[in-house]
This record gives sequence, structure tokens and C-alpha cells, in this order.
Amino acid sequence: MIGTFSAMEIAASGLSAERTRMNTIASNLANAHTTRTEAGGPYKRIDPVFVAAPLDGNVFDARSEAISQVRVDRLQEDTRDPMRVYEPSHPDADPDGYVRYPNVNVVEEMVNMITASRAYEAGVSSVESLKGMAKAALGIGR
Repeated sequence: MIGTFSAMEIAASGLSAERTRMNTIASNLANAHTTRTEAGGPYKRIDPVFVAAPLDGNVFDARSEAISQVRVDRLQEDTRDPMRVYEPSHPDADPDGYVRYPNVNVVEEMVNMITASRAYEAGVSSVESLKGMAKAALGIGR
């Protein structure tokens, strides 16, 4: 049986995952023009990979096995090629005059940010609803 606190734990895991997603989006946007990194070459866009993980220690019956929380499995680099822009005067230009810029598309990142923001807002709404239900349940005992 899944209770109020388990539901809060599930909602909190979603909020934490979306916070990680927002942080990676911010990192991608901040490095959209970084042509040189410590590893060499341009910055590579990163994405969090989410997985459904069983709710820790709360499996009581067959119905509970289907209930999962969200976890960030890893941060994965985007495999798309960097953009090549002709700028022969740039210090990182190759012999042909092309500079390799990160594979970060600002419009795509903004769409991802809006999606993550809305998912976070939905998670906050569910936590607020759970709080209201818990308060109402406590009020019954008075």
C-alpha cells in the first residue's frame, strides 16, 4: 500500500530530476560559444538520462511493484557533430579557416527549458495537493 509519504517521495524525485535537467540546460546555454575545453575541441552538449527506479523499501503488494520514482541515471554527451563556421581570424580556426562551435541549438534548449519548467510546476502542484490531503486527513481526527 502506497501512502502519502511515498507519494511525496515520488513527487520529490521528479522535482529533483527536473532540477538536474534545468542545470544541464543552463550549462549548455552558458557554453553555446565555447570553442575550446580542457578535453580539447568545442563544448559538447549534455542531456540527463532519466530512469524509473522502484520506490525504496515500499513494495507491499503486486500493485505497488508498478510504482516508481524518477532517477537521473547519467549525464550523456550529445553525439551530433559540432557546427563549422567560417571565421579565418578566430584563434581556434583550423587551417581552412573554419571554427568548430558546440552542437548547442539555443532554440532547442529554450524549448527544453520550458518543458522542464512546466514539469517542475506540475510536480510542485502535486506536492501541494498531497499536503492538502494530509492536512485534511489530520483534521478528521479532531
